[in-house]
Amino acid sequence: MKVGPKYKIAKRLGASVFEKTQTQKFALAQERGMKTRKRSRGPTEYGKQLLEKQKVRMTYGLPERQFGRYVREAMATHGANPADTLHTTLETRLDNVVYRLSLAPTRRAARQMVSHGHITINGRKTTIPSRMVHVGEMIGVREGSKSRVLFENFAEKFAERTLSSWLMWNAKSMEGGIQHMPTKESADPAGDLVAVLSFYSR
Repeated sequence: MKVGPKYKIAKRLGASVFEKTQTQKFALAQERGMKTRKRSRGPTEYGKQLLEKQKVRMTYGLPERQFGRYVREAMATHGANPADTLHTTLETRLDNVVYRLSLAPTRRAARQMVSHGHITINGRKTTIPSRMVHVGEMIGVREGSKSRVLFENFAEKFAERTLSSWLMWNAKSMEGGIQHMPTKESADPAGDLVAVLSFYSR
């Protein structure tokens, strides 16, 4: 997915949605900007919803058409909370799970990792970052990729990270997966998903 100047986009959204904006310099710039915005007229309800939509979409790195489809599917689900459904859909994409498992430092890097054939599901190579992962499926590193620089000293690096409670990982076999579906408590949403749904309901 192509995006414009990342620093300007993140500044407009008020969130460090890209790895290059996850710095102290960006945080300080945002703090100064918030003080300036408090003195000016606040955004409209539509503007707030648009910002939340863009923030969530950019965080997961999704094109507008695909993100819109996820939202419409969530709103069409009967007997479930649409916001929870959307959250589950976004979090259980393969690229996001690979990122959450700390196999990749960013979601963008996780997408590339999957696209280049380094990841397997139940022992079979997959190259589709948008594939949904289900409870019980085993995600692993392809045998031929384990010796690559990409995964060098991974066990030591993994030991320094905290794994989300809805995931599991075996550092020795380099396999893991979803123990149970993520919730808002176990996987923080990237933004206000209710506002996102409201934006698409207009």
